[in-house]
Amino acid sequence: MQTYTLRFVAVLLLFLGGRAALAQVTTPKYSNEFLNIGVGARALGMGNVQAAVASDATAGYWNPAGLLRLDHKYNVGLMHSELFAGIAKNDFASFAMPLDSSSALAVSVIRLGVDDIADTRRLQNEYGYIQYDSIKFFSVADYAVLLSYARRSNLVQGLRLGASAKIIYRNVGEFANAYGFGIDAGAQLERGNWQFGLMAKDITTTFTAWTHNVEALEEAYLQTGNELPENTAELTLPRVVLGVGRSFHFTDKFTGLLAADIDFTFDGRRNVLLKSDLVSVDPHVGLELAYAQTVFVRGGINNYQQTKNFDGSMATRMQPNFGIGFRTNGLNLDLALSRVNDRESNAIAANNTSSVIVSLGYAFN
Repeated sequence: MQTYTLRFVAVLLLFLGGRAALAQVTTPKYSNEFLNIGVGARALGMGNVQAAVASDATAGYWNPAGLLRLDHKYNVGLMHSELFAGIAKNDFASFAMPLDSSSALAVSVIRLGVDDIADTRRLQNEYGYIQYDSIKFFSVADYAVLLSYARRSNLVQGLRLGASAKIIYRNVGEFANAYGFGIDAGAQLERGNWQFGLMAKDITTTFTAWTHNVEALEEAYLQTGNELPENTAELTLPRVVLGVGRSFHFTDKFTGLLAADIDFTFDGRRNVLLKSDLVSVDPHVGLELAYAQTVFVRGGINNYQQTKNFDGSMATRMQPNFGIGFRTNGLNLDLALSRVNDRESNAIAANNTSSVIVSLGYAFN
């Protein structure tokens, strides 16, 4: 009972209690941050480095300009990953296809959710007795649908342009839900073995409107002395990602790809490598080695942070990522290991909560 209660209170505190203090329209840090976790085992194994090198069905998410690099007419991508020792599930599905030699489109769906959260508000009846059959369960989930389009530029040779319109739906059981809309835009450019990319997320400043079911929580809020949440609107400020990649051909069959992305955010000081009140800069690096374009080994480093230990000392941490892949006859199978938390000294449980990401792709004509 205690575990159910703590989990329920924590979720409500995170998603509802904190919003009661927000103004009617806000621009909070980490707004719609579920859209920045990343999709695809290839990308996550490379430390989320994809702005310049995205070229498969996941390009609608990473950089829609990469849809023009599809090798087949029909391309399907699926991903499943579990974060924080399986508490959160992150799923992705995409379908992409070229329209002609100069344009392509894709439809992508993302879901990040925590399921089976116990609602213990009615655990004790009016006579003071515990009734476990009164426990109900709900989910907290974030959804996004991306409609992407890409087209070759007639002005600059090798330049590809793309854009994605995204529709957002966020739900906290019967307690709150939100709808949002935004637009991303991207570009890619190839020059020999070099690849360059630019991805501008939320260029329109994504608008998300929250509606709270006050009646469902009014009694609990009054008993705890909290203010009732109000309907609010969040504005997600733009994020700009600059990417560069360099391919290498060691032999006829042995090749490599070294790439780096630099994220620029403008929603306040973040815990990244370079930070200020105006802009925060977060670089990440990825490497992919391939044999005969069939077997792949990947690695990447991202998520640079400085954390404070219980003794007051500061520790610098980075997130290593690893992955492998196999491709044959249009079928791609990719696995990645993403270290979300590697036994931090200030973690209460001090457990390794590495996440395993599985991706399956199929391309055919």
